[in-house]
Amino acid sequence: MSVVDDDAPGRRRAAAIAGHHGDATAARALVADDDPGVRATALAALARAGALTGEEVTAGLADPDPSVRRRACEVAAGPGTPRAGWTLTDVLGDDDPTVVEVAAWAAGEIDPPEPRTVATLAALATGHEDGLVREAATAALGAVGDPAGLAAVLVACTDKATVRRRAVLALAAFDGAEVEAALRGAATDRDRQVRQAAEDLLAGWGA
Repeated sequence: MSVVDDDAPGRRRAAAIAGHHGDATAARALVADDDPGVRATALAALARAGALTGEEVTAGLADPDPSVRRRACEVAAGPGTPRAGWTLTDVLGDDDPTVVEVAAWAAGEIDPPEPRTVATLAALATGHEDGLVREAATAALGAVGDPAGLAAVLVACTDKATVRRRAVLALAAFDGAEVEAALRGAATDRDRQVRQAAEDLLAGWGA
């Protein structure tokens, strides 16, 4: 029989309040709490307070609970988060697809991108079984805009409709004959949103 922690909601509120008040000491006191919801909220509070350390990001990315790992990915992409001492590479291979989805988004937000980010995102965009992960990885490749990611984005243009929409938008970060050909193909796609996105980009292309 599991034990219900009746005080966990109160500690989560305390962590959230600490973040809004910039009280890093109070937030840090809860970042290793027994309740994953409290830990996740405390991580976000430390980020809001501008007091998050690389060690705390590392611990969050390796937390046993996926909700904490997701939150750690989110705060890792924040502009004030220290970049030393942690990497998203391992989290991009997480067993939980919801974690990988957020990690992919975060990877696309970090500038400059981490080493191997483009190759890892390309593999996710073209080979992960979860469609939401493929969407997030494709969008991240567009956000990074590295030419090495173009081949994967072109493959994503042939995926299911939700991924194709992301892929067409990601093509805005690239140029060349392959990109124009892909956009012209997408302009005849059976999905209306894919067609509209391609038409909009082609209009800006000068077509």
